[in-house]
Amino acid sequence: MLFPTTDFAIFFCLVFLGHWWLNHNPRVWKPFMIAASYVFYGWWNWRYVFLLAAVSLITQASAIAVDHQRQPKRRTAALALGVAATIAPLLYFKYYGFFTVNVTNAATTFGLHVAPPLIQVVLPVGVSFYTFMAIAYLVDIYRGDFEIASWVDLFLYLSFFPHLVAGPIVRPNELIPQLVVRRDPRHIDVADAMWLILGGLFKKVVIANYLAGAVVDPVFGDPARHSSPEAIVGIVAYAVQIYCDFSGYTDIAIGVAKLLGFRFPQNFDRPYSARSVQEFWRRWHMTLSRWLRDYLYIPLGGNRKGTARIYRNLMITMLLGGLWHGAAWHFVVWGGLHGAYLTVGHWKDGKREAGQLAEPPETALVHWMQRLATFTLVCIAWTLFRADSVATALALLARTVTAWGLPSPLLTRPVLLAISAGLVTQFLPHRPAERLRAALSRLRPVPLGVTVAVVLFLITTLGPRGVAPFIYFQF
Repeated sequence: MLFPTTDFAIFFCLVFLGHWWLNHNPRVWKPFMIAASYVFYGWWNWRYVFLLAAVSLITQASAIAVDHQRQPKRRTAALALGVAATIAPLLYFKYYGFFTVNVTNAATTFGLHVAPPLIQVVLPVGVSFYTFMAIAYLVDIYRGDFEIASWVDLFLYLSFFPHLVAGPIVRPNELIPQLVVRRDPRHIDVADAMWLILGGLFKKVVIANYLAGAVVDPVFGDPARHSSPEAIVGIVAYAVQIYCDFSGYTDIAIGVAKLLGFRFPQNFDRPYSARSVQEFWRRWHMTLSRWLRDYLYIPLGGNRKGTARIYRNLMITMLLGGLWHGAAWHFVVWGGLHGAYLTVGHWKDGKREAGQLAEPPETALVHWMQRLATFTLVCIAWTLFRADSVATALALLARTVTAWGLPSPLLTRPVLLAISAGLVTQFLPHRPAERLRAALSRLRPVPLGVTVAVVLFLITTLGPRGVAPFIYFQF
């Protein structure tokens, strides 16, 4: 079920009414919300609900096993088994085909005949997101950072529909405690929630969907047919598209959760205004960045045990982060490229601390040059992320310098306006937006409803027909 659809609007209206009607009775409210979340998830394919239930069952059983162990070695072994069992469905659905194809190809290269059975399976929507949340729950219990939850709370934590299919990745301590607190409808900031939902819809429907059809899909689909300006604009347009698409989903998810009385963590903070790749990752998909840091980078050793280990840990973390996004080599290369960016950045920071490299001047011109350099590096990596193969990505990057002088019919005013709109928002000061947000909060119900209806009409009118799935649904 997609957020910007009539189906979801009807679904949410029913859930909203049931949620607040049953809010005073947790014994009824929690099963109701679990059932609603399973309906939401099963809307694509009813079989998916069995996978979600199985992962929830395995996670809670594993958590109980970890919690009952008192000897450190047994506790660690229980955690390892629990994580392996929890992540097994993800490995099968997402990586089995990738593994078998590459094993077969590698064996053929060496003249061997190895042909593991190739089974075509459909990747369930959102499996990566709720698997990562399940692992966070297990590890937090192992570390003693969180107490084991009840079965019903764990099932609701993993299935809660606003975050279910594309995040944000909500930690146990960020959501489960909210499940045991009675929510007060008088404290719901409806205007703030609508600000997020409408802003997310605008970014997704008007900007992301338009850029996808107008320039991104044609350029990435056949780089050889396009000029250098079109190739460059196509790459930049994808950077804007994926930001508007994913941050738009996150805004809608946070807004929907707010209408139900829940708070989700922020997931984006104007990432294209970053002055380094390190800062970019502190602003882009922040819940994933923190997850990779706390549950992968730090357990690998983090910043301990010498510089060489730090570089190794950065590369392993980003390579696995790339593989998490998709079972294909271009995702792995994308992750490796960002790992290289972060490694070079860490090396430069070390040189500056040792006095071997001068600090750049703190001037506006230098700051804008840093932002431009960072955005360029990120766009180069996005090319690998969006292309269907490493070869296609390299062909498109080569096209940016080898096809000048050719016609560029895709460079229309609406395309350039949409790209500009997506980028300008990264640099606008917070104060005007906060004032507009505050003004919306002061509206009475009738004017607020009229305003929402007008904005929805404009979004529907300006956006292209049809609703494309969110990009991160495939991960």
